[in-house]
Amino acid sequence: MPNTLKLIFALAFLSILSATLWASAHVPVWQIPPGVVGHPWFIATLVDTYLAFFTFWLWVAYKETSTLARVAWLAAIFLLGNMAIAGYMLLQLFRLPPGAGVEQLLLRRK
Repeated sequence: MPNTLKLIFALAFLSILSATLWASAHVPVWQIPPGVVGHPWFIATLVDTYLAFFTFWLWVAYKETSTLARVAWLAAIFLLGNMAIAGYMLLQLFRLPPGAGVEQLLLRRK
């Protein structure tokens, strides 16, 4: 299972990175038209997205024992979104000992 998850999160990371680079090459994020930024569905999507980021970060805060790591991952997740989430998952997956199960991925290390 960990190898499958590594592949899934690596593909997610590369897909998000590719889409972000492609979009950035066409229009910088600061040039999003005002009609889009003020649209109710844009706002609802942002609220939904950042609450999901925060929810994932709660698990990160449980896993990490250092306050500095917790704050750094919160900033990374809020600034980079799912790219940071995929990166965190890859780090956790590559730190697993051989033969580890998903429970070792999800639970805090002793």
